[in-house]
Amino acid sequence: MAFIDEMMAKAKQDKKTIVLPESMDERTFAAAEKILKQGIANLIIIGKPEDVEKNGKNYDISGATIVDPFNDPNKQKYIDKFVELRAKKGMTPEAAKEQMEKDYMYYACLMCKCGDADGVVSGACHSTGNTIRPALQLLKTKPGIHSVSGFFVVEVPNCEYGEQGRFVFADCAVNTDFDSPKLAEIAELSADSFRQFIGAEPKVAMLSYSTMGSAKHDDVTKVAEAVKLVKEQRPDIKVDGEMQVDAALDSTVAKLKAPGSPVAGQANTLVFPSLEAGNIGYKLVQRLAKANAYGPVLQGLSMPVNDLSRGCYADDIVGVVAMTAVQAQEANK
Repeated sequence: MAFIDEMMAKAKQDKKTIVLPESMDERTFAAAEKILKQGIANLIIIGKPEDVEKNGKNYDISGATIVDPFNDPNKQKYIDKFVELRAKKGMTPEAAKEQMEKDYMYYACLMCKCGDADGVVSGACHSTGNTIRPALQLLKTKPGIHSVSGFFVVEVPNCEYGEQGRFVFADCAVNTDFDSPKLAEIAELSADSFRQFIGAEPKVAMLSYSTMGSAKHDDVTKVAEAVKLVKEQRPDIKVDGEMQVDAALDSTVAKLKAPGSPVAGQANTLVFPSLEAGNIGYKLVQRLAKANAYGPVLQGLSMPVNDLSRGCYADDIVGVVAMTAVQAQEANK
């Protein structure tokens, strides 16, 4: 069974309520029809009646809850919560109302914060920043987590590496500045995400152009220090590095470059040293190996909020909703 089919099956076992705030895009409704028909999640679509009518007229979304942000009986509850959460930033009821009506992501996150939904999927027509910013302001990160990061589940066909060709690649989408503590946190979150989504033991390789001190540079030291932090903070995680990607994946190369490593030659969770490397890496594998890359999935938030590519298809939205629902199942445990 393909990875995304497994996610859909898992989502159906304990249906969660996911908010889709992009009623201004027809792809939202095409995806909603499939999600509802397959029973993947309960859906809330935020939108003005005219937008829902215009963009959803060709789709059966009768099972969704439609929320008009201008005439919602729960609106005052969300305004009050917004003011409470952002009072120190000078938020007023008037400003909260204006922001919620202008940007439905704020409305969606407030629904989650008030317990009326379990997660949000957005980004088909909004930037990553516009998806993450409301989530950080209103939902915030999990206790002890300092930043949000993004990963892809990469599924490579006919692949002898990883977990039967499945990997987590991180961070490929969010952070632009990595220091050792942030890299360590990304590694720890990515290991937990691998276990949650793939259901196997994560083996985390902290990637570099150097393997175990073969090169000397501040960029190499940064990764090596991150490895030490993970080992200290999370001794339950198999992690090693710094290492080159061939040493991380290929057992023959691993024996030469990193003998005795518990990860080299069998890594399934790849933590890249920079956003450039991560983004280039997953797209190379996606294109050259004809791999499926699901994400970016956000990790570190107190409730699941996930981003979409602005070039996504309706089926991509369906898949991300399923993964968001699975994250919500874990969050509710």
